[in-house]
Parts: sequence; structure tokens; C-alpha cells
Amino acid sequence: MTKIKNICCIGAGYVGGPTMAVIAQKCPEIKVTVVDINAERIAAWQTDELPIYEPGLLEVVKEARGRNLFFSTDIDKAIEESEMIFMSVNTPTKTYGVGKGRAADLKFIELSARKIAEISKSDKIVVEKSTLPVRTAQSIKAILGEQSNGVKYQVLSNPEFLAEGTAVTDLHNPDRVLIGGDQTPEGLEAIEALTSVYAHWVPRERIIQTRLWSSELSKLTANAFLAQRISSINSISALCEVTGADVDEVAYAIGTDTRIGSKFLKSSVGFGGSCFQKDILNLVYLCEYFNLPEVAAYWDQVIIMNDYQKRRFAQNIIHSLFNTVSGKKIGMLGWAFKKDTNDTRESAAIYVSDFLLEDLAQVSVYDPQVPAASMYSDLNYLQTRPAAENKQMLEVCKDPYEALKDAHAVAIITEWDEFKTLDWERIYRDMQKPAFIFDGRNLLDHENLRKIGFKVKAIGKGEE
Repeated sequence: MTKIKNICCIGAGYVGGPTMAVIAQKCPEIKVTVVDINAERIAAWQTDELPIYEPGLLEVVKEARGRNLFFSTDIDKAIEESEMIFMSVNTPTKTYGVGKGRAADLKFIELSARKIAEISKSDKIVVEKSTLPVRTAQSIKAILGEQSNGVKYQVLSNPEFLAEGTAVTDLHNPDRVLIGGDQTPEGLEAIEALTSVYAHWVPRERIIQTRLWSSELSKLTANAFLAQRISSINSISALCEVTGADVDEVAYAIGTDTRIGSKFLKSSVGFGGSCFQKDILNLVYLCEYFNLPEVAAYWDQVIIMNDYQKRRFAQNIIHSLFNTVSGKKIGMLGWAFKKDTNDTRESAAIYVSDFLLEDLAQVSVYDPQVPAASMYSDLNYLQTRPAAENKQMLEVCKDPYEALKDAHAVAIITEWDEFKTLDWERIYRDMQKPAFIFDGRNLLDHENLRKIGFKVKAIGKGEE
């Protein structure tokens, strides 16, 4: 069996960085080098101000960094020295050409494969770590085979199942590790080589070995199923609000059914992050490509419901504030798509803000981890209005009390724990009256807020 002594990871983002840090921590005899063309990002990984926020990550990085964990922009050297190469680059939804708005953009995967083929002088195990459409490995094999120069490659699929905010815990104690590869003697040997890396800390019964295509499709399917549950409970939240039911009580009641389970039944403004929407759109595109229109329409509805939930939340704010928010200050708590991360990709805050700004609101935002530059970049990407207008209409505050002072309403977008312990009596005194709270995460003590004087409207809660 191939003995892995050197690992290279192409891509120092939310997946590559934490995954390689934990591998280096748990496998001190293996040299792990994370490479990226972004010199600023690589420099940040070598400081105590990491480019991504993840609880517990800094401690893991500091334990292994300089010992057997290294960050570099010298991609060629890292590829040449390694026996195993992880491809952990961005695979966003295409914004152009065939498959625009649905298919995964694989240009960074292709560029990485071409770089590996160009540099490699010895046999390599190439591991897909990015979320990819099924049969992408076939394209990677074709690229590597064109320039093999006698070098032999084995391509494996090893999708990540991390949840941002708990990535380190998920890596230390995963539900499962999935490794797919060719069912040939060489492919099975490569699978076992990667299995032996994870087996340093993961029980072998949790390491699932499959065919290559099954592994690639399993990742898309897992995310689609989880997102489907969120959209399902969010659809019921709308019904709860008009009937006087309580979505939390409904979720608890159905979650106690062991056939259903309680996870991912928390109603909210809508799901965000780098995976769910991108992967479902990719799944829809694949179904359309293989002429399965009914299947495509089924999964497309999950996205439609998620967009509806974000739009409905913003419309409820406008409707409650006497059908106009023009010139009114809306204080927004949270911009990250979930707590304990600084990732804003597909965050509900972006779209809720955009809806409110379209109605000429003045939006004032506080998030403990997301910098102002990211917020403006997120809004500007939508191209709804000029960047100068976004800068003028969206105020980013470094203090939650500043964000809410003189506001007509508060919108809770991210479930940061610190929002629970704010001085809400002080906030009420400093707000315009009537003072509204729109709790998109059902995070706060609504009964106490009403005693203070707030008008509380929460996702999935009927009028009281």
C-alpha cells in the first residue's frame, strides 16, 4: 500500500484550511502543505488572525503549524513533493454560458488538474474535496491522462460534511468519512491509503468506502435532503402565522417521531451558506441534463421556497411598518449566514437588506465577525443599485446598540448568542415607537420583550 508522507491541499478556504489542520494535528508524521494563489490568505493562515472564523480552529492550527502544517503560495513545489493531493478549490454556480445559474463552475478544478499534470513527476493520488457534480472525476482523469508522461494517477472522491461553526468538532468526531474510488486493484489501494490517514483518529467502521460516482452523488444528495427539511418547515411556518399555530411546537411534535427526527426542523429566515443552494441548483441541472424534468422540478421547489421565505420576512417588516419603510431605520442584527462563522455566502441578510433598500429603508447592521467590506461586497454583487448607493443606505456599526438606536424595527437575522443577553430595556428606550422586533431565528424571549413594550413578530408564530 502507498505510504503517505506528504500531503498537498490546493485551496486554503473554509474546507481546505480546517481539514488539513486537523489531519496535520492527528497525523504528526505526515507533512501537510496548504497552497493557494491568494498570497494575502496564505499570509493570514500564518498569523493568529486566521482568514476564517471557526471556534477552536486557531488552537488546532497553532499546535501543528511549523511542525508538520505549512501554508505556501509555492504550488509547484508542494505538488511535486506530495504523494496525495487534495483539490479543495471553489466550485461556485456558473454565472455565464451553458448551465448559467444552475450548473457548477468547474474552471478552478480544471486549472488545478492541469497544474497537477504539468508538475507531477511521480505517481499521485488526487482527492476531490470540493463539492462536485457526479462524474466530475471522469473529466479530471481525462486531463491528467493527456499529460501523464508515464505518471500514474488515482482519483478519489472524499466529500466534506462539515457544518460551519462546528467544523473542528465535525472533523474531530465525524458521523462518517466517505471515500469513493475505482474498484480496481489500484483504485482500492488508493482508497485504503486515504482510509489509513483518517484511521489515525476516526474508527474504521465510520469510514465508508464506495464507488467513485456514488461518493460524488452522495454529497449533493445529503445537502439536498437537509435543505429540503428546512424549506419544508419554513413552508409550514407561513401556515402557522396565519392560523395562530406555533411552528416550534409543530416542529417538536413531528420531531419526536423517530421516523422523522428533530434535526434541521428549526424554522428561520431561510438557509444560506456555500453548499445548500449551490448543490441543489447543481442537482437540478444534472436532472435536466439527463432528461429528468419531474425530478428537477421537485428539487427546484426547495430553492423556490427558500427564496420565498427571505422575501416574505422582508415583506412582513414593510407591511407591519404601515406599508412603508422609506426613510425609516431598520436595525439588523447579524450578517453571517449562521452563528460562529464569518461566512456570508447566500446569507439571508443580503437578500432581506436588498428588499428593504429597494423600499428606500435605511438599514443599520451589526455582526460580531463580519467586516463592513464583506457586507458591501455582498450587496454590490447583486447589482441591484450602484455601489455608492449601497454605501449610503447601509450603515455598518461596531456596536449593537448603535445599530438599533432610533430604529423603527429590529430584524434578527443571525442567531449569535450575544443577542440574547443585550439590554433590551435600553434598546426599547432608544428606539422609535412603536418599536418592532422581527425575530427571524426565534432567538429571543418574546414574552419578556412584550412586557417591555415591543411589538414582536417571529417566524412561524401566530398573532397573540
